[in-house]
Amino acid sequence: MASLFTHALVGTALGQAGISDWRKDWRFWCLIIVCSILPDIDSIGFFMGVPYGNLWGHRGLTHSLAFSAVLALCLSACVSKVFRRPLILAALLFVATASHGVLDAMTNGGLGVAFFSPFNQQRFFFSWRPIRVSPIGLTRFFTNRGLRIMASEILWVWCPTLGLVVAIKTGQLWRRYQEARQEAQPVHGEHPLD
Repeated sequence: MASLFTHALVGTALGQAGISDWRKDWRFWCLIIVCSILPDIDSIGFFMGVPYGNLWGHRGLTHSLAFSAVLALCLSACVSKVFRRPLILAALLFVATASHGVLDAMTNGGLGVAFFSPFNQQRFFFSWRPIRVSPIGLTRFFTNRGLRIMASEILWVWCPTLGLVVAIKTGQLWRRYQEARQEAQPVHGEHPLD
């Protein structure tokens, strides 16, 4: 898996595409970050004797697109009074949750990701897998191996994610600029100084 830090970073970057009012609310950021790291809840199975390749094993059901969709729809329905436009919120939460499996499918270790679980238990990796697999557990992460993993994630995930944030922010600024320009133009037939 990629580290929880990287999953949270990607979720936060995707959250930049949220509606402006949402981005001012700390609860929105909590939802985005929780969705981006929640699929790893299945790692408790290691301590409960759940086999890795099982439906409930690591990178199984909780890493699937179906799980991402159900989680996103349920959460957006629960907070629909706080965050208007629940379908847009659901789409954003789906992408944040699904990004977890996408990143894990780009790692160089473990079993693949059961994207189509529970309908198909086959595990998948992408053919391009530049991210070093992160160990499970914080104590194993803060070692020399953990530093090499962070360097890999900074290169292959953090830098492109920064580019994504710049692209989103540029698009938002351009849209605001265009809206301001349209508002500043006089209505047809009116003199601009009237």
